[in-house]
Amino acid sequence: MPYDGLPEAPGMTLAEVEAVASAAHAAQRDKAGRPYVEHLRAVAEGVRARGGDDELVAAAWLHDAVEDGVLGEEWLAAAPLTRRTKDVVRAVTKRPGEEPRAYAERILATPGALLVKAADLAHNADPRRLAALDEPTARRLTRKYTVMRQYLGLTSDD
Repeated sequence: MPYDGLPEAPGMTLAEVEAVASAAHAAQRDKAGRPYVEHLRAVAEGVRARGGDDELVAAAWLHDAVEDGVLGEEWLAAAPLTRRTKDVVRAVTKRPGEEPRAYAERILATPGALLVKAADLAHNADPRRLAALDEPTARRLTRKYTVMRQYLGLTSDD
């Protein structure tokens, strides 16, 4: 069920965005059973390390919220976030049945979205994370991430 605990301030601070994202994803675990918020934090830190500003760090905290159904599109539309942050969240939100190439094209067409997706892919493909998975899952995800990196024009250093 989507989390709807939106602060009433006219704009959200990064701490508020982090708190909303953490609460919304609190019940989730990643494929290795780790708290999902660890992934969100790593992506946000990756965005910052790649030179991302506060708007992109906010998008990183929220990058999976709509896709995972923990915050709805209605929440995002009404949230006191910048248009840029919302646009990036929408761009990196994979739609049901969407082809990977179309997904990549939307990311590439949205300013800032590539930086967030690069940080997401870097954390998802971290060998330490993949090592915690069973071999078939790790192989499948490695192929998936490699294909997406190719569509996005990312190198292993991005």
